[in-house]
Amino acid sequence: MTLVRRLARPLMSSIFIHGGINALKSAEGHAQMAEPVIDQLQPTVHKATSPLPFDLDNKQVVQVNGAVQIVGGLLLATNRVPRIASLALAGSLVPTTLAGHRFWEETDERTKSMQKIHFFKNLSILGGLLLASVDTEGQPGLAWRAKRRAREAREGIANLDPR
Repeated sequence: MTLVRRLARPLMSSIFIHGGINALKSAEGHAQMAEPVIDQLQPTVHKATSPLPFDLDNKQVVQVNGAVQIVGGLLLATNRVPRIASLALAGSLVPTTLAGHRFWEETDERTKSMQKIHFFKNLSILGGLLLASVDTEGQPGLAWRAKRRAREAREGIANLDPR
């Protein structure tokens, strides 16, 4: 199973690293394509960025998303914090998919079909990222370890000698 992880993580990461670089290189075009989605998510984006002393425009939102994809892809590919990296990539994939593959708005059947393929491809990748985000590599997860430590602490307290 370790060999599968060593192969699967870089393979899954490759599309994010490439896409993130592309988003940074072509931020203006991506921002125009993302505008309808960013406008819909504006209250959420504003809330998330309100602690910052500046506002992000659409181009900067695309650049941040591209940077998340590059960093998350590199972290996942190199097996550094793979669960967190997978969650970050999953979070960046949702708006990317909604902005880039709006097949329901297409009128040309060929374009609509291609966008639909890309949309569902991204959903499949999202499923893989969600699996990767819960993969503990055969080790107990944080929740299990926390419950075990709490139980051990309760047992230790119960076994204290009252003398």
